[in-house]
Amino acid sequence: MKVVILCGGKGTRLSEETRIRPKPLVEIGGQPILHHIMQSYRKFGFNDFFLATGYLGEQIQDFANMDNGQENIDVISTGERTLTGGRLLRLKNQLAKESVFMVTYGDGVCDVNINELVKFHKNHGKIATVTAVRPPARFGVMKLDGNRVDYFHEKSQTDVGWINGGYFVFNSEIFNYLNDDDSVLEEFPLQRLTAEGELMAFKHNGFWQCMDTLRDKEFLDELCEQGITPWL
Repeated sequence: MKVVILCGGKGTRLSEETRIRPKPLVEIGGQPILHHIMQSYRKFGFNDFFLATGYLGEQIQDFANMDNGQENIDVISTGERTLTGGRLLRLKNQLAKESVFMVTYGDGVCDVNINELVKFHKNHGKIATVTAVRPPARFGVMKLDGNRVDYFHEKSQTDVGWINGGYFVFNSEIFNYLNDDDSVLEEFPLQRLTAEGELMAFKHNGFWQCMDTLRDKEFLDELCEQGITPWL
């Protein structure tokens, strides 16, 4: 099964790193996060990748040329200004023979069981599956009575609710929901699928972490230094 990794964004919230490299090539534990993401699929036997590039895409091509994995890696330039749904739409011809394929972002790691995710998708028979995760809890909650703290609680992940963790599985009908380069996958396409009852959530209670900011990168680096890499 094909795996599409969206690698084209500028990563402006991580500008300390992305001025000179695309976000998927920012390193954690001495390897680009893109390598870690691909490894999370490889360990379940999925080795056929499409890397949809944009900003500094030639560096992604160089990375693919040097990668030691024994699989197929196709790098496709999808435009610097193209948005997430538009990048996927630009791969329509390459995915023409695929009735089912996977999509994820190039900036987050997760220990989701890919085989179980695919099985869940095939069993429910809908067009789309999104992996639902609990975001990392960063802040405690306080309730104030004037200046007096009336309630203090260290927030847990379960207080935050479910969010889009990426790690999608789509049937080919997803292309009917994408219009052009300006299509934002997370807006009209997924909202329309939701309204039509065609989007299902695979609930994942394990590890998930995005790399939106320098703080996120440093956190992932620290985990790698400690040998805590549940996604590998």
